[in-house]
Amino acid sequence: MYFLANFKENIYFCISKFDFSKPKSNNMKDLDWSNLGFGYRPTDYNVRCYYRDGKWGEIEVCSGEYINMHMAATCLHYGQEAFEGLKAYRCPDGKVRVFRTDENAARMQSTSRGILMPEVPTELFNEMVDKVVRLNQDYIPPYESGATLYVRPLLVGTGAQVGVHPANEYLFLIFVTPVGPYFKGGFFANPYVIVREFDRSAPLGTGIYKVGGNYAASLQANNKAHELGYACEFYLDAKEKKYIDEAGAANFFGIKDNTYITPKSTSILPSITNKSLMQLAEDLGMKVERRQIPEEELETFEEAGACGTAAVISPISRIDDLETGKSYVFGEKPGPVSEKLFNKLRNIQYGIEPDIHNWTRVVID
Repeated sequence: MYFLANFKENIYFCISKFDFSKPKSNNMKDLDWSNLGFGYRPTDYNVRCYYRDGKWGEIEVCSGEYINMHMAATCLHYGQEAFEGLKAYRCPDGKVRVFRTDENAARMQSTSRGILMPEVPTELFNEMVDKVVRLNQDYIPPYESGATLYVRPLLVGTGAQVGVHPANEYLFLIFVTPVGPYFKGGFFANPYVIVREFDRSAPLGTGIYKVGGNYAASLQANNKAHELGYACEFYLDAKEKKYIDEAGAANFFGIKDNTYITPKSTSILPSITNKSLMQLAEDLGMKVERRQIPEEELETFEEAGACGTAAVISPISRIDDLETGKSYVFGEKPGPVSEKLFNKLRNIQYGIEPDIHNWTRVVID
């Protein structure tokens, strides 16, 4: 028996020529905000924009959660896919803010150049972020809950190719979902483990780009770390296995002698959170160093942490090297500098402290 399936592009509700500028709403969804996990939860709308014939089209507002694409699309076969992660914050003053979206746009543009996709203009990126946040504002968690609205921009090659070539058509899409803390328990120290048998990316590969393949390459190592009881895996440099590279899907930093030290590597994704923390460390009068960090230097750090959008800072209690039997211990509680940096950045994101670097933008007043 044979079945004929005819999936058309507009099988989902999707409109472009309509005013979707939703006014401020007080109809917050009835969710258990304080107990949200870090996972996908459906919301009402996503926004999309297609690149065809050498130019970006109009922004479309869609209610469907699925993408209809050609089976030979380059994102499925040749990895032409990039994504970003950011958050919208409901603040104590009643406003909703987003954080450093220009940096997310710039990083996606860098990724696009790296894997030969058209760049999403910063203006279009920001317009779509603002639109999708406003349309789904009823899903923005209350300030007191500790949860946020996670914003996921996604750029994929949709044009068909059989040979290894870039696509001629692309889709830029942004969806949102409310999330709780990335690590259960929030701001607590967690153990990490060095995994020598895996590399997240090649020294001159795609590590500096935010592409899905880098995360696929980390799945085995991450699964092994969890099976062994660790919060996350920890990578050494892929070339010599001598230097600190990344902590799972997050950048690493160490604190010693009033200095914030973070690795310099050709295979590390440049973290917007790390960039912000380096600036805040300088604001606090600390010295900042971005350089190679030999593994043995770990034993000299007073504090250590992993940083990224999802958790901001995840303090590291210890890093175990199972091959050598060495354990680098930093303490079961977050260190004072890590805690100060965490609170300062969070307070800026929530509009509590002055935003002297103009990092935030009010999306809903």
